[in-house]
Amino acid sequence: MKVITADKIIPAALVLVAILGLFALTGGCGEKAHSTAAVQAPDERIPVRTAAVEQKNIALPIHASGMLGSSAEQRLSFKVGGVIRKIMVDEGDVVRSGQLLAVLDKTEIDAQVEQAQLALAKAERDLARVEGLYKDSSATLEMLQNATTGKAVAKETARIAQFNQQYAEIRATRGGKIIKKLMNEGEITGPGTPVFVLFETGADDWVVKINVSDRDWARLKPGIQARVTMDAYPNVVFSGKVTDLAPAADPASGLYPVEIKVAPQGRRFAPGLFAQVDITPSQARAYVTVPIESIIEGDGKQAFVFVPQEDGESVRRVQVEVAFIEQDRVLIANGLEGVSEVVTSGAPYLNERKKIRIQ
Repeated sequence: MKVITADKIIPAALVLVAILGLFALTGGCGEKAHSTAAVQAPDERIPVRTAAVEQKNIALPIHASGMLGSSAEQRLSFKVGGVIRKIMVDEGDVVRSGQLLAVLDKTEIDAQVEQAQLALAKAERDLARVEGLYKDSSATLEMLQNATTGKAVAKETARIAQFNQQYAEIRATRGGKIIKKLMNEGEITGPGTPVFVLFETGADDWVVKINVSDRDWARLKPGIQARVTMDAYPNVVFSGKVTDLAPAADPASGLYPVEIKVAPQGRRFAPGLFAQVDITPSQARAYVTVPIESIIEGDGKQAFVFVPQEDGESVRRVQVEVAFIEQDRVLIANGLEGVSEVVTSGAPYLNERKKIRIQ
């Protein structure tokens, strides 16, 4: 199996423009050199050379970018919904464990607690009255059971209201720094909606969070080594390791979240630093490769090649999907199934109406 390192491979979309621009220049020179071709006979054949299509098993690196974060980050939220009355901290503030950070407007919550307590008191009185009537045979067993159930329901309702009252505030779960404040006073929040992001003091468990396609996700597994670079430290390569693969794609993007654990190596890290990640999976994939000069036209990763027909005198134009450029070879992901050779020299002057002579 051949492993291609990131420094020897160039993404196809970045190189096709340069390749095709070069061919456009050489094509222009060719037109000047062959200005007499237009007056030659229509059946004049164009001399071309061909090259064999090769198969290679290559472990291509996965390139992705993401933001530096930490497993020590915590998203803090209210357990109940309501209007935020007061926020006591701002981004960058250092907080201690248990410190009050924000509270909801408790006007409605307090009213619900009082209403629930009044309902419980009434249910208790109703039960006491029905119990007395039942002893005197003036109430049925069903009436007693209904009163008992009514008290139990009122008691649970009061307990829930008191719970909501107790948790209409956010307290720091640990000592650390507020790195994000996501909501402001006066806004309406729901249960579980993040209001703060807290970063634990002294945390040294850093991860880069990236998103990959389903095809790349299938090539990864925990423990695979990664190469991490950051704009903040342009001349430093950090060692990383795949630690977590999401079992499902993000519904919004269709991509799979992946976490790469990275060691600071004596550098100072902070949440939000931009990072580039190169991962070379151990699992190789079979690719078709062709000479770089066989590629004509292109848009992103889509390009075209000319393939000789069986008669040896005509060609057909075939669309291909380019994976990567490896030195003087182009790795083709799709499009050349069943093809054994492609046109190289002379390809810029061809179309499907031209006749060729293979040299």
